[in-house]
Amino acid sequence: MMTHMLMPAASSDTLIAAVPSLPSPVVLAYIAAAILFILAAAGLSRHETAVAGNVAGAVGMGVAVLAAIGLALSNRPARGALPTLLLIVMGLALGSVIGLVVARRVAMTGMPQLIAVLNGLVGLAAVLVGYNSYVSPDALSASLGAFHLGEVFLGVFVGGVTFTGSVLAALKLAGRVPGRPLTLPGRNLLNLGALIVSLLLMVGFMMVPSGSGAGWAFLAVMTVIALALGAHLVLAIGGGDMPVVVSIMNSYSGWASAFTGFMVDNDLLIITGALVGSSGAYLSYLMCQAMNRSFVSVLLGGYGTDSTSAAAGGPQHQGSVDETSAGEVAHLLQNARRVVITPGYGMAVAQAQYPVATLTEMLRSEGVEVTFGIHPVAGRLPGHMNVLLAEAKVPYDIVLEMDEVNDSFNDVDVVLIIGANDTVNPAAQEPGSPIAGMPVLHVWEAGRVIVFKRSMATGYAGVDNPLFFRENTSMLFGDAKDTVEAIIRALE
Repeated sequence: MMTHMLMPAASSDTLIAAVPSLPSPVVLAYIAAAILFILAAAGLSRHETAVAGNVAGAVGMGVAVLAAIGLALSNRPARGALPTLLLIVMGLALGSVIGLVVARRVAMTGMPQLIAVLNGLVGLAAVLVGYNSYVSPDALSASLGAFHLGEVFLGVFVGGVTFTGSVLAALKLAGRVPGRPLTLPGRNLLNLGALIVSLLLMVGFMMVPSGSGAGWAFLAVMTVIALALGAHLVLAIGGGDMPVVVSIMNSYSGWASAFTGFMVDNDLLIITGALVGSSGAYLSYLMCQAMNRSFVSVLLGGYGTDSTSAAAGGPQHQGSVDETSAGEVAHLLQNARRVVITPGYGMAVAQAQYPVATLTEMLRSEGVEVTFGIHPVAGRLPGHMNVLLAEAKVPYDIVLEMDEVNDSFNDVDVVLIIGANDTVNPAAQEPGSPIAGMPVLHVWEAGRVIVFKRSMATGYAGVDNPLFFRENTSMLFGDAKDTVEAIIRALE
């Protein structure tokens, strides 16, 4: 008791210091945004929760933007807060207007190209932030010394590869650059040499004083190499593998964002970049499995294999085709017990998903079992066909993946192939074919196969399709939307 009375009383400052401080509003906002981004990724994995996932992602991005603005203003003196806020508002307004205009003008068929371009913009942003962080690092970055220089170098390198690679992928998807792969002599050694030289440049960049002439030279040379490497990696991959390339570039953009987060000391950017990078890489791996492609091969621009050379040729199948009419197809469907519809990019081009949904509803009302068989890379983007069918209100439970329908085609009366080509090509089972080993929908095992096409042209992979010449296959030529609507009228 006496001892306790003789102890000096704790000061109020000491008591306050002993109380744990509460997280700042910015930190709480970052945590909330990170949780929303994780919920978005989880929601987008299923049809039923995709809309909620999109909403969670949008809300999370809104919270993140507000938190970033609050952090930027809190670090400014009172006099500089208003100009900073005006600049931020101007940037947001300009970006919002451009985004809204582009989103309204781009059709679903152009969505893969748009996503590729957006990935490229993330890469370009990483390059610009890297240069800015090198020119004027903040106090924390300056204190890190060589470690920060490594962050800058890696951010610029990954961003440069992502920028040109994504732009070339978008041009290939849009048909403005030939889909056939560009196979330069010693292309694998060129890629390896670019990586080794970049690594040596990084070592030199981290050893010289920041801002020196040598440092600028190392950074500039590496940037040129990264830009060239990104273009070469994509040019060396055939058009048939472009969906995987877009997914890989999405992963690259995530890692570029993560490096940017390290450069600007933004924890949320690191978290979201890692989420995008890892999920994009895993999706690319799953797509490579679906296409029987080597993940490492596609990742490194077709290293060690010529399997991506889909446009190089293959066995040319000759023969006559059986051409049918909308009326004959309508009669065939009326007498069918089970029908499977396999859509492809042609359905997206023709915007035929709405009449296809109407046709599906009519057949189901008459007791016909109708399901959809979706190849993992149908269209130009993972989930492209699923989005189109959901947009047309096709029930989720009848939209099945390839593995769910492939073993039951021999029990199917009629298969309607609407705009698909490479994903239903039996040439994938022929040794030596450019798409040999690629898993495809076994539609030829059904009783009758009706192919909706504008012409006899090959698909995006540039491989001739022997399915068109099979005895149980009939061709219905014309615009997919017009021909489906003609079938509907015949059924009425």
